[in-house]
Amino acid sequence: MRMCLQRHQRNPFICFHHTHRQKELEMLKEPPSPVLCYRRLRNNYHPTMDDKNQTAVTEFHFVGLTDNFPQKMILFLIFLLVYLVTVGANLGMVALIWTDSRLHTPMYFFLSHLSLVDVCCSSSVAPKMLCDTFPERKVISFMGCAVQMWFFGQFVVTECFLLAAMAYDRYIAICNPLLYPVIMSQRVCVQLVVGPYAMGILNAVTQETFTFCLPFCGPNVVNHFFCDILPVLSLACADTQNNRLVLFIMAGAIVLFSGMIITISYVCILVAILKIQTADGRQKAFSTCSSHLTAICILYGALFFSYVLPQSGSSLDINKVISLFYTMVIPMLNPLIYSVRNKEVKSAFRSKFERKIE
Repeated sequence: MRMCLQRHQRNPFICFHHTHRQKELEMLKEPPSPVLCYRRLRNNYHPTMDDKNQTAVTEFHFVGLTDNFPQKMILFLIFLLVYLVTVGANLGMVALIWTDSRLHTPMYFFLSHLSLVDVCCSSSVAPKMLCDTFPERKVISFMGCAVQMWFFGQFVVTECFLLAAMAYDRYIAICNPLLYPVIMSQRVCVQLVVGPYAMGILNAVTQETFTFCLPFCGPNVVNHFFCDILPVLSLACADTQNNRLVLFIMAGAIVLFSGMIITISYVCILVAILKIQTADGRQKAFSTCSSHLTAICILYGALFFSYVLPQSGSSLDINKVISLFYTMVIPMLNPLIYSVRNKEVKSAFRSKFERKIE
């Protein structure tokens, strides 16, 4: 500053501008830390265009599941097999229900949509995870992360409410069998399917808005194998307490509301089953619900431990295992559960198989 004043004694404003510009250039050489980003946001700092280029996160890096190559090989083969079975079994279930007239009932209408949702939910995570098994840099773009989070959140919530609609369908079938065709009309079935999709879209819009309106200006390593909302929120260089509160409220409301429908439906079903006089009648009534109850317990148990229970840093590895369960295992198990324990599905599959052989 003194040297500049000696050179430009007649115009000190040139020295002030020159010194201020030098400080700006020195600040831009080093990327700002998350703490600096947070302080700027707290003080209503408005960055310049050059500053935005320095702070904007354009991609995320996944940690993945393991760095051990033999373990990578084993996991890749297992997950590839699981994904192929998931897609084949669910699409096969959809094709069987749509082509066999004996399965054109409300129960199988809901089951076909459940299979479609399972394929979409698994496909939003599994292909990217399989591609990232061996590369050292497991990268996804900022927009790609947002899209993955959107579809995953939408289809998980849709599945929860589809299971609730299926529980209501079983309640009407067992408790009001004579009025079942009237109550479960085609219009009502369509409404009970559109509702879960609408709830899934509402959840996705809310979570995307509250997550990606946050600034991401520093760390970009996601401690997960896909863009789940909690690991991504932990990278924001701003206070995420309100976002986590919204996540907790929405997850709790989804589990509570859909869970109440399922619980009330099955309490009424249990009361109706206990009133049946014959043992064969009770067994038949219970067999129609056992597959559905199995799918509900598996999905809701996994989601409860992942999103409703309080999270901590030490629980991230456990959360990965649980996430694997409801992104890969459950979509594969659902068609197997409903086909192995369902006589009508097995009979329809057997007749289709025999026709192809002939």
